[in-house]
Amino acid sequence: MSCSHVRVYRDGQGLRPSTSVDEVSERLADPANVVWIDVVHPSVDDLQLLADELGLHELAIEDALEPHQRPKLDHYSSHLFLSAHLVDATRLDRELGVSEVDMFIGPRWLITVRHDDRLDMTEVASRLDRSPELVEHGVSSIVYALLDAIVDGYFDAISAFDDFYESVVDGIFADSAIDPADQRQWFAARRALVRFHRLVSPLRDVIGSLTRREHDFAPEPMYPYFQDVYDHMLRVGESVESLRDLMSTIVETNLALRDFRQNQIMKRVTSWAAIIAVPTLVTGFYGMNVPFPGDGEPWGVVAAMILILASSTFLYFQFKRRDWL
Repeated sequence: MSCSHVRVYRDGQGLRPSTSVDEVSERLADPANVVWIDVVHPSVDDLQLLADELGLHELAIEDALEPHQRPKLDHYSSHLFLSAHLVDATRLDRELGVSEVDMFIGPRWLITVRHDDRLDMTEVASRLDRSPELVEHGVSSIVYALLDAIVDGYFDAISAFDDFYESVVDGIFADSAIDPADQRQWFAARRALVRFHRLVSPLRDVIGSLTRREHDFAPEPMYPYFQDVYDHMLRVGESVESLRDLMSTIVETNLALRDFRQNQIMKRVTSWAAIIAVPTLVTGFYGMNVPFPGDGEPWGVVAAMILILASSTFLYFQFKRRDWL
């Protein structure tokens, strides 16, 4: 069985932890007990054993076994199924780190299903141990602690995006050309932000559903805690929208600066081409096989050189005055 822990709480206090689910039915026989089962890298047999013990719905089991679920809250006759995601944005030049956490929520039991160990359940359990008055409210207190830990990670991700885009802004205003590797990194971060938004938006609705009293999910004292998590999700959503606007602004600014630099280059090239055209015009005129003033005379060469230098100098200072050179 791929269970990392089976934790039992009674009157707000954690009892002796276990690594086996054989005692679950026995523990639940006492109406004062609340059982939290944490499963890592689950198999079909693992969840089927729990389904036989606790009556899990087959569709919920199927969703828990298939990763990359959209954040959602499903209602079944005997339990709820909640899917959320932990996000790691420490390396935005790579794929956004996403860890799915699925929860089977029963009246006095909770099953968390994870496909990796990115979420530190030990820290969540320690927090619950430090707040026995919170655990007295049953399963909803554990769900709150898990969601709060996940949402807190979103603020770390937002800080990572903020730092990254601050460095991007400094880069696009640099005089040097943008390195292609940096452009690929910018694209990867943009794709990561889009995925982050897809994970954050549905979870806000999920937590909002838990805060509705008509669903009778949690006792009255727990609603302020879920409302606090919901408020955090609103802040996360606003921050993500601001980051998306900033990302769009950066893309538009980058394109505008690229066009501006190209125009500057074209002005310089055109100016030098106009200056070089002057001697080409003069020497071409004097190179015709027809008589012209100064033909065969030394002063003709001098006149041609003076005309070339005077015209080129005049054009140079005219372009320089207009900041074309």
